[in-house]
Amino acid sequence: MSCAHPATERTTRGNNMPKLRQTNAAAYEKEGGEIESMSELTAGKKRFVKHTLSEESPTMLIGKGGVSEEVLKEVAKQLEKRKMVKVKLLGTALKGGETKQIATRIAEKTEASLVDVRGHTFMLYKRRKK
Repeated sequence: MSCAHPATERTTRGNNMPKLRQTNAAAYEKEGGEIESMSELTAGKKRFVKHTLSEESPTMLIGKGGVSEEVLKEVAKQLEKRKMVKVKLLGTALKGGETKQIATRIAEKTEASLVDVRGHTFMLYKRRKK
């Protein structure tokens, strides 16, 4: 019986990486051998954004017009200026899907990170370009 901790146990395959590392790497591997990038936001950064925006009222409201090009331009403009945006969807804007789906679509189109979704409100964060 071995006294070694399972996380430090060596395997014979690959380049003798610990098992834990190989399982984590395999979890992010796509078909074809490409490795998918993990979320760019750390837990600490998410906590900072949530704390900063928690007391603020939403900086944008999306109504019955839904997510249009003008809305995407305004979100992108606010992200460039403030790095963080808090958006509230009115009930009439939800005909195109759930809040999380709409928030994910906006985040992809503006190249931002979706920090949190609560009810009809969500927060986006985008690092400034240097």
